[in-house]
Amino acid sequence: MRWSYRVARIAGIGLYVHATFLILLAWLAFADYQRGGPAAAVASVLFILAVFAIVVLHELGHALTARRFGIPTRDITLLPIGGVARLERMPRDPRQELLIAIAGPAVNVALAILLYAVLALSGPVHSITDLTATDDAVLGRPLLVQLLSVNVWIALFNLIPAFPMDGGRVLRALLAMRSGSYTQATATAARVGKFFALVFAFWGLFAGGSPLLVFIALFVWLGAAGEAATEQTTATLEGVPLERVMITDVRTLAPADPLSRAVQHILAGFQQDFPVVQAGAVVGVLTRTQLLKALAERGPETPVGDAMRRDFVTADPDEPIERALTRLRDCGCNALPVVRGRELLGLLTLDNVGEFMMVQAALRGARS
Repeated sequence: MRWSYRVARIAGIGLYVHATFLILLAWLAFADYQRGGPAAAVASVLFILAVFAIVVLHELGHALTARRFGIPTRDITLLPIGGVARLERMPRDPRQELLIAIAGPAVNVALAILLYAVLALSGPVHSITDLTATDDAVLGRPLLVQLLSVNVWIALFNLIPAFPMDGGRVLRALLAMRSGSYTQATATAARVGKFFALVFAFWGLFAGGSPLLVFIALFVWLGAAGEAATEQTTATLEGVPLERVMITDVRTLAPADPLSRAVQHILAGFQQDFPVVQAGAVVGVLTRTQLLKALAERGPETPVGDAMRRDFVTADPDEPIERALTRLRDCGCNALPVVRGRELLGLLTLDNVGEFMMVQAALRGARS
């Protein structure tokens, strides 16, 4: 994620902090400094850091449970609205998704129980109302009370069935187990998620006056729409050989060709990115971005070999197309050479995949 900075690595997973989180931290510290001086600012920052440590543990619950099912986690990013654990993929088994989704809130429940036990050992607790932030009988007791409350609220809020939040994923998993269709379950969960997004937005704008709820509403709405679109893509492409989707009429370049040759191909409307082939093997990729940069810096007679990318990503024609698409999105490329060994067979682009899906949708419409 852009504007994110890695601050740690936990259990082999990179922990990133988004710049907006640092801005939020600075703003809260400044606001408390104005109200209560340096001590209040330090206390505020420490409390926020403790809350986000809880959020990290919540996300690690998801990540480590996913790891048990062979699904690695790319990273965990802290945002002002919480944390996001990016899994390599979501499981297609609804029981696995159920366990992964419930793992995060389960961590918060376990932490709440632990904190309650510590509080009970430090003094009598007859009911939850006995735990007040003004109780100074034991050093640190007010902070533990607040953290107990935070864990309870994080668990409860995340279990709201607002897809793609944890509760929404639990809902999708249960619907998929009942119907046997992940696509149908995703569509239903996405509709429920959008409904809750509207509720959050209304509450944040008119009832509660909370800008944070409005941001969460936007996140839920966009997330639900994105997940539904991704699932539709997965369902359409499931079982489709990669070679049916790839472009086979590919213009290639040689390392010794001048950049002007690539310009001719672009202006002719063939491609934007070009595999660079030498002796029948793919040795690089020249992207449009690299082409324009090299043209501006070195001129049109510069050899392609001086501007091409040598650390390129490829796809195998026999691999599942969903995996190749994930690699295409992750590398930030516009095109992925499809090779067997090092021999070029075709080119996979997001545009071509989109066109294939539009054709399939039209065919489904014609059949119905």
